[in-house]
Amino acid sequence: MTSPNPTAQTPSLIASPPPSTTEDLRLALRAATLYYLDGMTQAEVATRLGVSRPTAGRLVARARTQGLVRIEVQAPAHLRDSLRSDEERALEEKYSLVEAVVVADSVDAAGSIDDHNSFAGVGRAAASLLVRRIREGDTLGFTWGPETVAVAQGLPSGAATCASVVQLDGSVSAINYQTGTEYVLGRCAEQLQANTVRLPVPLYADASTVVSMRGDSVISKALEAGRTAEMMMFGTGAVSTSTTLFEGSFIDTDMLSVLTGLGAVGEVGGRFYRLDGTEVAGPLDERAMSVPLDDIRACGGSILVTGGVAKHQAALGALHGGLAKMLVCDIECARWLLDQ
Repeated sequence: MTSPNPTAQTPSLIASPPPSTTEDLRLALRAATLYYLDGMTQAEVATRLGVSRPTAGRLVARARTQGLVRIEVQAPAHLRDSLRSDEERALEEKYSLVEAVVVADSVDAAGSIDDHNSFAGVGRAAASLLVRRIREGDTLGFTWGPETVAVAQGLPSGAATCASVVQLDGSVSAINYQTGTEYVLGRCAEQLQANTVRLPVPLYADASTVVSMRGDSVISKALEAGRTAEMMMFGTGAVSTSTTLFEGSFIDTDMLSVLTGLGAVGEVGGRFYRLDGTEVAGPLDERAMSVPLDDIRACGGSILVTGGVAKHQAALGALHGGLAKMLVCDIECARWLLDQ
């Protein structure tokens, strides 16, 4: 019978890392402690541990990959119903957004979908986003509607400035309908210390009249200023009798039926699109006096402000169509969009 070798390693010793690996992990743990808990820069970590700056960076990175570091970002318990960072991040990832802001307030619970007061919470959040993003030399374009009126109301004084504010769509109606255009122009100009650029035309006109108006020097300059605006804010309209276009007599029930038959679910600036974001080539195309959807899509600072069940599909179509780089909405809209 062969006697056991007294120098053989036991299973527990075989499972232990070699001294060099242990030392590497010790250094990584020490580097992570200095960096994350003591608040040192990687250069200071390198000096403290006697290693190079690149080595310090690798040690910190290794601590994370080896599971030595666990980082948690958590809202305070008393604010979790107000701060919706999880939904915001999920929306950004799902719809390739630069930034999403989700408001705990419900638009539908606040009142009618065509009342700017219903969008007060969403408007304040959009105003905060706008003043953080806009720059002194920028032009801000907007489409009229209750959402942009709410944003204008929420703008703080002196928080930001820009060069000019311009209409993206015509607003003259055959009836005495308050679109809020003048209020948005005046309020934004005052709060942002900007010049105003009006588009003094109806939203829709005969095709021949549209061609003539686009040739006018004042109107063409306004349209060009809108098309090249660095930032744009807009809401969406549903294809229904509850839309502001119907209530303002810009379209009638016959036109709604035609648009519905063509698959339209929403509009921005009087230009309609389907749920997949494709533009509806309908009878209103040649009659619209507004910035084309392609120009909104090309804007790097486009902000969609929305909420309310009636506008969910319109919001989804706008996101599918790439019209918005940023989104501000209520929590019900956020959850619905994430479920799609």
